[in-house]
Amino acid sequence: MDRHTSKEKKGRASKDPRKKFPKPGGAEKPQTYPGLERTMVTRPDYGKESYAGSGKLVGKSALVTGGDSGIGRAVALAFAREGAHVMITYLPEEEKDAMEILADIQECGVKGIGVPGDLSDEAFCMELVQGAQKELGHIDILVNNAALQKSFKSFEDIHARDFVHSYQINVIAPFLLSRASAKHMRPGSSIINTVSIQAYAPSAHLLPYAASKGAFVALTKGLAEEFLNLGIRINAVAPGPIWSPLNTHGAPVKKLKKFGEHSAFGRPGQPVEVSPIYVFLASEDASYIHGEIYGVTGGERIA
Repeated sequence: MDRHTSKEKKGRASKDPRKKFPKPGGAEKPQTYPGLERTMVTRPDYGKESYAGSGKLVGKSALVTGGDSGIGRAVALAFAREGAHVMITYLPEEEKDAMEILADIQECGVKGIGVPGDLSDEAFCMELVQGAQKELGHIDILVNNAALQKSFKSFEDIHARDFVHSYQINVIAPFLLSRASAKHMRPGSSIINTVSIQAYAPSAHLLPYAASKGAFVALTKGLAEEFLNLGIRINAVAPGPIWSPLNTHGAPVKKLKKFGEHSAFGRPGQPVEVSPIYVFLASEDASYIHGEIYGVTGGERIA
């Protein structure tokens, strides 16, 4: 066996998944909504140093909502490293995070475009799709990832407006974006929704979020037949506890410090451990996969 072969084998060595990433919550401090990745004590791993593309999405263009941080950031970078042009959306308060990932995307030699706005505004959703079509030339991939998650001490603290706000961002906006994007998508295009394990194992303190994610699963399944008639595949990813700014606002400090420790792995997942599923579902490798929900939950089963 020569030295080169030996090195290659060493480079491919597997790591114990339980120890691949640390338990990051201990030193973390709560943030106000919506939370910024750049101010977290322990920054999530979104693949900047570890994700290497292989040209799976060359020639494609993607619109990723909530692409400034967390899973959305990791997905946007992975798409860019696979050769896709990427437009991300973010809240105006998240501008600094968005500028970081846009710089990373542009370093890949593809278009990286950021659009600030509020997805609860129907007019913004329509303008966003029109802008993506104009700036990118075509829309091949839509990732409905942006989400509103609020934590409550008790069910008595939950009001009707909390469900309204959650459904506006987590269900209605993805429906509007999917419907509008379908008019511009060619056969072979892909829509990927970010649902959640909360749709299957809801936590009482996240009830509006959990209920909206359950509805989002139903939306994904319900649109599947309609979209396949257009030659568009639609699937969803259901993450479990993934380390991101989403977890730093609203949750009790005790829960934040132990975030993800209840998983079979004893730690939360990192965004870079989720993004390859989105790449797969967006690529031609997944050409026979439609109407499915992929769990990335650290060992916890989804129905």
